[in-house]
Amino acid sequence: QVQLVESGGGLVQAGGSLRLSCAASGRAFSGYAMGWFRQAPGKEREFVAAISWNGGSTYYADSVKGRFTISRDNAKNTVYLQMNSLKPEDTAVYYCAAVYRLYPPMNDEYDYWGQGTQVTVSS
Repeated sequence: QVQLVESGGGLVQAGGSLRLSCAASGRAFSGYAMGWFRQAPGKEREFVAAISWNGGSTYYADSVKGRFTISRDNAKNTVYLQMNSLKPEDTAVYYCAAVYRLYPPMNDEYDYWGQGTQVTVSS
């Protein structure tokens, strides 16, 4: 069992930055690929970024490529999402997810999900 707790969300002006963190409980964090997803009001949940077990491979949605960076610190059982050049369309609840495999799936079939953190970007 893995519990995920996101933090770092908030209100920011367009063009600003935020760093989200996701702290994982339990052992064997390095055995999990991790992902970030988001869901805006009235929209489907969408993939944002994912990272392999050792951080060696990262994946991004086209909409955030070049602006967002996913990283992880296995010693701290934490995955991060650095978000720069934020846009109003980035406004959503951001969710962290974990899957017990070395590389993330190309869908949302993750084993564990956090409760989400709100990110609001004002224009």
